[in-house]
Amino acid sequence: MKFASLGSGSKGNATIIDAEHGCLMVDCGFSIKETARRLERVGKSPQDISAILVTHEHSDHWKGVLPFASKFSIDVYATAGCYRAVNVSPTTSKLLKVICSHSGFMINNVHVLPIPVPHDANEPVQYIFSYDQYRLGVLTDVGNITPYIIEQYNNCTGLLVEANHDVELLQAGAYPKFLKDRVAGQWGHLNNHQTASLLSAIDQQSIQKLVIGHISESNNNSARVKQAIEDVFPRSEKIIYANQNEGFDWVCLS
Repeated sequence: MKFASLGSGSKGNATIIDAEHGCLMVDCGFSIKETARRLERVGKSPQDISAILVTHEHSDHWKGVLPFASKFSIDVYATAGCYRAVNVSPTTSKLLKVICSHSGFMINNVHVLPIPVPHDANEPVQYIFSYDQYRLGVLTDVGNITPYIIEQYNNCTGLLVEANHDVELLQAGAYPKFLKDRVAGQWGHLNNHQTASLLSAIDQQSIQKLVIGHISESNNNSARVKQAIEDVFPRSEKIIYANQNEGFDWVCLS
């Protein structure tokens, strides 16, 4: 199993997972043309994508989902709450698969487990992907860490988790107060220390690769992220820091 990111941040998100029999894409926050360009960068084409799994309907995750899926006839999996929050045309509706936010399912040979998370969206979820002995957790756009999240992400071989903002930089920054409150709130995004707390709470021994993603370009910086994460996860050679423009290249679990 391997995974890569086409981009990670508030300007657009998409993660791809390759497990031998086709690629799965988590979210698509880019235009058709831009998604295809970014796929080409990692050696893939739109025809390689067998399904799109949506975490929630915010535009940096949802914007390109239906256009891309419609153009290339790709099934889209999302919760009922997510679908109720967006406009879906009758033409596109045949591609939509409604999932239960608490029940796992199979796509090709990959087991997909949705994880309900606190975020200011309609029935948002994140995902854990299992293939053979590998377990990949994707966890972004989360307002706070719940006991259920700790339990479910405890045995991951690979983990992509957000460290969105630094509390001090967010409060000193240019965002209006309502947006600062939203980002830092219980339904917003994880700050560096919340992510570090999650890493402290789970068993780290099974983690082959840790990817820190959805890092704010305005309210965070690499030095603060690294200090917070590497204080609790000292195996720096196993950490990758994703960015908005390039995301990150293929990470192999073996």
